[in-house]
Amino acid sequence: MKDENILIDTSVWIGYFKNTNPQLNEMVDEVLTYGSIFVPKVVMAELLQGAKTEKEMSIIENYFGAFNIIDQTEDTWFNAGKLAFSMKRKGISIHLVDCYIATLAKENDCMIFSLDEHFNNIKKFLQIKIYIPDLNLGPLRPN
Repeated sequence: MKDENILIDTSVWIGYFKNTNPQLNEMVDEVLTYGSIFVPKVVMAELLQGAKTEKEMSIIENYFGAFNIIDQTEDTWFNAGKLAFSMKRKGISIHLVDCYIATLAKENDCMIFSLDEHFNNIKKFLQIKIYIPDLNLGPLRPN
């Protein structure tokens, strides 16, 4: 993942900030060291929503100032909706926000680093790169 554009999903940030899995923290630290990190505004909003105090909110806001903050283009929501529609027609229901995140990753040429396996389903419909760590078996595995 060296020198890659990496979009780190909310699930990974939550695990990282809670510091409950040393292996995950090592993976994130490696990505932060060697990758170019992209953070969608919607991920920041999800993390701020989960903050317990004003201090946590401030820490989150200041922390993400060091990364590439990305937002939608004119067609991002339209394309995310079309993706969700295509998946639903094949019997796969994925939350629209995750379709939006995948669309942002595609638009910004980013690999998605997530703990959510449903990105594997999205990958069947949208050409994206994903990394989902297997925290029991070791390093990140490309999908």
